[in-house]
Amino acid sequence: MNLLITGADGFIGSHLTEALIRQGHNVRAFVLYNSFNSWGWLDHCGKDVKGKFEVFSGDIRDPHGVKEAMKGCDAVLHLAALIAIPYSYHSPDTYVDTNVKGTLNMLQAAREFGVQRVIHTSTSEVYGTARFVPITEEHPLQGQSPYSATKIAADQLAYSFYASFGLPVVIARPFNTYGPRQSARAVIPTIITQIASGQRQIKLGAVSPTRDFSYVQDMVAGFIAALNSDQGLGEVVNFGSNFEISIGDTARLIAETMNTEIDIITDEARLRPENSEVERLWADNTKASQLFGWQPTYGGHEGFKRGLTETAEWFNNPANLASYKADRYNI
Repeated sequence: MNLLITGADGFIGSHLTEALIRQGHNVRAFVLYNSFNSWGWLDHCGKDVKGKFEVFSGDIRDPHGVKEAMKGCDAVLHLAALIAIPYSYHSPDTYVDTNVKGTLNMLQAAREFGVQRVIHTSTSEVYGTARFVPITEEHPLQGQSPYSATKIAADQLAYSFYASFGLPVVIARPFNTYGPRQSARAVIPTIITQIASGQRQIKLGAVSPTRDFSYVQDMVAGFIAALNSDQGLGEVVNFGSNFEISIGDTARLIAETMNTEIDIITDEARLRPENSEVERLWADNTKASQLFGWQPTYGGHEGFKRGLTETAEWFNNPANLASYKADRYNI
């Protein structure tokens, strides 16, 4: 297929771009325009895919650029978004423009060109603190941060284009994804980069909240399964490992895999406002299995530990670690 991937320069998007090229697809990678001519993580893509994809530099907030990027594409995988929760507290307007208006621009273009399949990326943050576990797709939505509120809006826009215009949309809802290339604004890279930089007093925010972490290769496989299926139109589908672990236990497991001992220090700057903190996330992934035949290969405690080991190995490479500022709090 001829595919457009928005957010292809990011963490999940770059891995997804590589995987789809290796499967023989023609990929147009939509990256955020910048004066440095940087393609984000695609500048560091595998040698076997380098030069085998088209790059479109633009801005998801611009409808004309999005329309131009969509021309000739059979399907679109929409990952472009602002995702850092702390940054959404002081710059919420940017999140509305990027996550809501940007998604609308993508949907309008896909409708105009008769795109055969749209995979829209949601987030487990839309559920807020779990009212029941494991969390199914029927769980109530709770916008506990400006970020999650804009993602709820984007998801509803995506569904509305399916209901109103028959646009073939699947709403993929990833739970917390981790792996090589992830931004240090996320907790696992925050822990790993501090340890890899020689620190033993690890600064974190709240350590009691639980998360359902999914390795990036599993998440890429989920997106591809949704893309290749004829099922799931108009549906929300969770992609998670169905394994729950606290942030504190995650930090200790990372230390164990990196053969070191740590002390966890609470950094007040890293704490979310009390009512904004999502205390518990745990995915029910039954629907993804039933619709797409998807199952995580890094599931459970042992799978999580294996994924952490691979992630830590990547970050321990001095060339990779040099891209991170482990001594700073990244919002």
